[in-house]
Amino acid sequence: METFLGLDYPTWWFLVVGGLFSGYAILDGFDFGAGAWHMFFRQNKSREIALKAIDPTWHGNEVWLVIGGGTLFAGFPVFYGTLLSAMYTPFILFLLFIIFRGISIKFRNMEEMPWWRKMWDWSYSISSIMLAVLLGVVVGNVLNGMPLDENYEYIGGGFFEFLNPFSILVGITSLALFMMHGGIYLLLKTEGKLYDRLQDLLKKGIIFFIVSYLITTVYTLLYVTHLSEVFRENQALFVVPLLVFLSIANVPRLVSKKKYGWAFIFTSLTIALLFVLVAFELFPRLLLSSGIEANSITIYNAAASTKTLKIMMGFVAVGGPLVLLYSFFVYRTFWGKVKVDAESY
Repeated sequence: METFLGLDYPTWWFLVVGGLFSGYAILDGFDFGAGAWHMFFRQNKSREIALKAIDPTWHGNEVWLVIGGGTLFAGFPVFYGTLLSAMYTPFILFLLFIIFRGISIKFRNMEEMPWWRKMWDWSYSISSIMLAVLLGVVVGNVLNGMPLDENYEYIGGGFFEFLNPFSILVGITSLALFMMHGGIYLLLKTEGKLYDRLQDLLKKGIIFFIVSYLITTVYTLLYVTHLSEVFRENQALFVVPLLVFLSIANVPRLVSKKKYGWAFIFTSLTIALLFVLVAFELFPRLLLSSGIEANSITIYNAAASTKTLKIMMGFVAVGGPLVLLYSFFVYRTFWGKVKVDAESY
């Protein structure tokens, strides 16, 4: 198999897809987290400020999801087809909630009636919560494994089979992580009464995440033992969960000192490190077979041709820096505290 810089092309594509989805989780994650907190803000002005904090960037954040889905389809079409077939229900729900979230943001201020604004506030908040949970549910099922046949096709049944205990725990933990991440982002963008309110809410959010993360970790070690096999076989890899622990522990320390910029960096780092942890638990597999191990989808039996991967790597080399530059430009342009007045964005 052809290699580039010591790695074969399926492995390179595995890293590219993982990087794009971790970038999406970091960027849209604080959007979801901000939305999850939305109904905890009692005043209409506070909700307007919270919405304006994410309004200039939420469209761009979703670009990462589109690109990530495109690279997954281009590089691993077998995995893409099987995953979307198996997880049809959560993906359709995800699509519906992402639509309702978008129209909620746009429709909210089109009328001034309190009932109108409250209706779209609830729609925005519930959609944000469900999107965070559904992302975790999908990841949890990928890690837990699904029944696949020798043709790598899903053979499970049941409308809500994807709602197993492990995936639900991962979904709740994802929501808690995004709420912590989003709460810190809102603190960077707000001031006054909303800022004070967020400081109190964030303390509860940090506790929510730590408790849910610990419960999910213990459950994984006791009942999803195949995920820790790679670490038992190569103890040097224990540095990854150690870094995750240190990154998480640093967040409440920084928050207590009101260093919210650094706290946001470490919640972003925590998300990235959790994706690294997932990558080590899966590699070289993409989707575990809960029945016969040989039926698992790997980066090799799911990959497109080497020629296709080579061509797509060229697009990544050109397009990747452009997306990063675009994201930097947008955040640099709209950086700073949000104010609701005639001259605010």
